[in-house]
Amino acid sequence: MCGRFAFYSPHEAIVRLFHVDEAPQVEPHYNIAPTQYIAAVRADRDGRRKLSMLHWGLIPWWSKEKSGAAKLINARAETVRDKPSFRDAYRTRRCLILADGYYEWQRTTAVKQPWFIGLASGEPFGMAGLWESWRNPADGERLESCTIVTTAPASSIAQIHDRMPVILPVSAHAAWLDPANEDLARLDPLLAPYAADLLTSHPVSRRVNSARNDEPELVNESLD
Repeated sequence: MCGRFAFYSPHEAIVRLFHVDEAPQVEPHYNIAPTQYIAAVRADRDGRRKLSMLHWGLIPWWSKEKSGAAKLINARAETVRDKPSFRDAYRTRRCLILADGYYEWQRTTAVKQPWFIGLASGEPFGMAGLWESWRNPADGERLESCTIVTTAPASSIAQIHDRMPVILPVSAHAAWLDPANEDLARLDPLLAPYAADLLTSHPVSRRVNSARNDEPELVNESLD
């Protein structure tokens, strides 16, 4: 799964790497947790890309209440086309969730060791995401929410955890973001593990276990 990640790249990098036409400044965070608002890139029918802040924890459009959102932070690639909570969004409401790296916990005989995983290039990347617009039946308020699609791990990080977020290469961004692209034969192959040799990972401090901690040092290598 993907339950914590970091995003701290400067505004200029967002515009350059993700070809965003409209992008507000995003505050850097080093320990992003579910139910927080996260940076996501979406495209309209004209191909214009906009960066928005979406609630992490998807609320299906047909849901009667918000309470289940914390459970839908991830969508499994293997079932995303058929599961009622995700299938509509998979066809027409896809996004890139921006990150510089994500955390995963490796089970050991003593404690769970957190690791930070990112690109060997050091650049930010886009994780495959789905989004929904939900209307609260109680007061009519709209809430836009999202989930991160996960898949089997790349071989270089399989010893850490048995899942990883789908990291989309730049070459796949256009097809994934195009809201008119409902061709599942084109979409399904994108939900694959990232190239193993393009990833890097290192252990980090267990301070990341608490979402209250949110400082740059969390992404540094540490066995504390």
